[in-house]
Amino acid sequence: MKNHHYAKRLGVALLAIVFTVIISAPVMAAGLYGPMQTVSRQQGGLNTSIGYFYHADAYQDIERYAIKQNQFYMQAAYGSKNIWEAYARLGVSDMAMTGIFASVNHYVTTSKDNFESDWIPFGSLGGKVFYPINAIFGVGAVVQGTYYFDDFSDTVAITSGGMPVRTEIEVKRLWDINFGVGAQASLPRNIQLYAGPYLYYSEAKMSRHSGLHGIGYGSQDETIENKTKAGLLMGADIPLIKGFRLNLEGRLSDKFSAGFAVSYTY
Repeated sequence: MKNHHYAKRLGVALLAIVFTVIISAPVMAAGLYGPMQTVSRQQGGLNTSIGYFYHADAYQDIERYAIKQNQFYMQAAYGSKNIWEAYARLGVSDMAMTGIFASVNHYVTTSKDNFESDWIPFGSLGGKVFYPINAIFGVGAVVQGTYYFDDFSDTVAITSGGMPVRTEIEVKRLWDINFGVGAQASLPRNIQLYAGPYLYYSEAKMSRHSGLHGIGYGSQDETIENKTKAGLLMGADIPLIKGFRLNLEGRLSDKFSAGFAVSYTY
């Protein structure tokens, strides 16, 4: 019992820290949506989780950019009565863009073709509501927003006429907002399956600085946004040992993304 109270106090502290850090940021989906129904105790309580999500997407302005991210995060949530939940998460993410440094001029060469940026912290806030139709089926909705606290950046060496010049690309002030609805089915052994459509909008500023035009750009700041604004999500939430659950989720939009999380209910 003493250990249970200590774990509960630790969960409350984690939830407070995560909310404080995120609220201090500008307006803010990184990570999983999770099942439509909260995994917290019916009388109300905390659940925490750690997760990984591989996110692949296409962004565009006048060009199209293939973006990939590896996202690691921790989450604290509070839910009650099996019908609602509010959660916050903190994590880190890298970013890669394929072919963005490739030269379009035979007289200009670049040291590499792909953009690769190191880990940047992000924060998310979200909430869920759920309506049980019967003991097996129910429907729910989830809304989630994410903001990245720093800029993704990478440099490349450009050679034109034998003179190398270094240039930089920055992806700044990246944020997204998500809304999904889904149906959920309860299987034997308390396995939960869920699926449904979602809407998703993401935006960032791309700063591209170069004095050479051989790789297709000069010096400019442009707004980029995700190309496809809707998709399908599907997932399973599976009980492990007492208090722990495994969440597996996939999302199909312009590209396929997937991840997993392990949660603990206090």
